[in-house]
Amino acid sequence: MKQKVFLAFTAMLFGGAIVAGPALAQSNIDKMRGFKVTGTSLDIPTVPQDPAYIAQLRKNLKHVKLPPGFKIDVFAIVPDARHMAVSKSIAVVFVGTRKSLAWAVTDRDRDRIADEVKVLAPSIKMKVPNGMCITNDGILYVVEHNRVLILPAIEFFYESPDVAIDGVIEPLVPVEEESFNHGARTCSIGPDNKLYITLGQPFNVPAKEKLELYKKVGLGGIIRMNRDGTGREVYVDGIRNSVGHAWNPANGELWFTDNQVDGMGDDIPPGELNRVTAKGQNFGFPWYGGGDTRTTLYADEDPPADAIFPEVEMAPHAADLGMMFYTGKMFPAKYRGGIFSAQHGSWNRTTPVGARVMFTSLNEDGSAKETVPFAHGWLIDETGEYVGRPVDVEQYIDGSILVSDDLAGAIYRISYEGQ
Repeated sequence: MKQKVFLAFTAMLFGGAIVAGPALAQSNIDKMRGFKVTGTSLDIPTVPQDPAYIAQLRKNLKHVKLPPGFKIDVFAIVPDARHMAVSKSIAVVFVGTRKSLAWAVTDRDRDRIADEVKVLAPSIKMKVPNGMCITNDGILYVVEHNRVLILPAIEFFYESPDVAIDGVIEPLVPVEEESFNHGARTCSIGPDNKLYITLGQPFNVPAKEKLELYKKVGLGGIIRMNRDGTGREVYVDGIRNSVGHAWNPANGELWFTDNQVDGMGDDIPPGELNRVTAKGQNFGFPWYGGGDTRTTLYADEDPPADAIFPEVEMAPHAADLGMMFYTGKMFPAKYRGGIFSAQHGSWNRTTPVGARVMFTSLNEDGSAKETVPFAHGWLIDETGEYVGRPVDVEQYIDGSILVSDDLAGAIYRISYEGQ
């Protein structure tokens, strides 16, 4: 795999080296003198926050059930909203999609409803910019279908059509293995300050001749690398299609969701919430299609003896996607340190299931204790109709949580107003 630096402008704002104190400040000032724009129009496309559409979304939200004391409201209209990252100081929400645009969502007056939704970096052509993660020093990583954009000083540059680009990491997977299937990536910055990326493999169940290549490059796994793209390695494998992961701040363990094999029936295999306790672990796919359910193609093969089974088995085909650990202070104490995760909802189950936000509490040793629905009702039981499909959950700056919905094209905010 190669790591390529992409110079979008005549001069970059930041270099790859980390410089401290006054030297860093002077270095950045010198580079800013040479910064030039690409000529993109200064009129950045925005999304009208149509009052009539917001009123309808609020009507739909009346179906959503929450524990006592909690409230849900529309935060913003954001077309195709997928995975999110919240900046640390001014709380801009960067939102990915499975299409060709990413968004910057700003609540300028701090009333907890966004005032502006605009295209992020319209001078850059993107392809499936689904994954968003931001560092504590303000660098946004946008993980596309087969590359990563490194955007420094994003809180400053997002106001412009041109952004600084400190590098492009590509390709994530061999070009000949690119597929529309399972191509939405997610990312995070680990406790080791490295970049972690999920790589869903492109088949329902891959052919046996693909396994050696996929294991080598991390397709069907989670890879990690230095933040500049160097030092790439496979962190864990045996995963079908993870579209959400997060780090437990209490002990530094990585957890991830996984979407399991289709076509085996309504009630098997289960979805998964997994816990990584060591580098190099194998989570059983493709020998297991979810939980301990064996796949047909690999039924006569011996599975890895050390295969790790899920920490939590979720409803079959509910499509578990984005997740987060709650570290805020707004919610009651029982939610602190627990996991909120989004279920997108089934697409091929006879009776649909999902379209909700789940909550998993943890034991003192970091293992899962109990998983229950937290916010549910985007799936209308009487008709089997979705009025929303949650994708990601992200903690907002005030301790509330945001929920993205790519069906309705919206982000919701869940807050706590109880005692």
